[in-house]
Amino acid sequence: MKDQLKKICLILFVAVGVFGCNTTKKEPVQSALPKAENVFRLSFGSCNNHIEPNELWDDIYEAKPQVFVWGGDIIYADTDQVDKIESYYSELAQLPSYAKLASEVPISGTWDDHDYGLNDGGATFEIKDESKEALLRFLKIPEDHPVRSHPGVYHKQQISFGSHTITILHLDTRYFRSELTEGEGDMRYQPNVYGEGTILGEAQWTWLSNEIQNSKDDFIVINSSIQVLSAEHGFEKWNNLPHERDRLLELIESSPIPVVILSGDRHISEFSLLNPDAQRSFPLLDFTSSGLTHSYSGFSGEPNAYRVKEVVSTTSFGILDFDFESMAIQAYIVGDQGEVFESLEIEF
Repeated sequence: MKDQLKKICLILFVAVGVFGCNTTKKEPVQSALPKAENVFRLSFGSCNNHIEPNELWDDIYEAKPQVFVWGGDIIYADTDQVDKIESYYSELAQLPSYAKLASEVPISGTWDDHDYGLNDGGATFEIKDESKEALLRFLKIPEDHPVRSHPGVYHKQQISFGSHTITILHLDTRYFRSELTEGEGDMRYQPNVYGEGTILGEAQWTWLSNEIQNSKDDFIVINSSIQVLSAEHGFEKWNNLPHERDRLLELIESSPIPVVILSGDRHISEFSLLNPDAQRSFPLLDFTSSGLTHSYSGFSGEPNAYRVKEVVSTTSFGILDFDFESMAIQAYIVGDQGEVFESLEIEF
């Protein structure tokens, strides 16, 4: 692909955000989410508590997405009692607004810690296999699906749109993840010693490498429950195991086609962007959308060298519109009544 097509085009509806900006966006950029015309629309979100007001499912439905993707924390179970996890999934599934969406829109996704069952939990969680089965039942994964033949919940989803295809690679950042290193002061965690520990485990790494390097799709979407690019805050993130983050970014650099990352977990929404360079053929967007029912309303700022635009700290969901003809993606952070809080366009 020609170099001139590998540029970043930031479509501004407000003043340009600055990399590393710490301010919080409070007013919508425009009055409403535009209609999806001649594009594939993917919606996604995370951090959803079914006992809180679930006010965004009607807005997601009205956005007319072709798919909805869970980025983790589908429920807040935080328990080693699988029957409790299952009952929470059941209660969410029976919410009328969610049930309406699920009846008409394919829903897929992965887990994070609170639906996994243990806050910030990793490989040592005792009921992770039982929790996996509860998640797969909630997502209505068929009994013969490949995800049921291996440990963890990582799996592939391929979507067609006319003659074009998108593959969503749902990662599992919980089942295999090594212990984290406790931080100091405001830092809950600090990076592990470089080279020590894993996030994905070798079997998942092998699967991911094969899927990326052998893809014939138009786009790859990596669904990671935790942030990949944002590396400076003290909470859960890929940079807590920095060698694993480097390995992922090197793998993405080797991709023959554009890759987009979805992330959640943080109770804020933001765009993190890595520009093309001599090694990287395509821009890389890490789109964090969190949370659906409760957000970090007291957010006052944190560093993120990759941030573009402003942080949104009210409840919201994410929209990605894929334009295959122009090889561009329009990303939106959307709130109640379809209000757009931030928007970003990337051309590949």
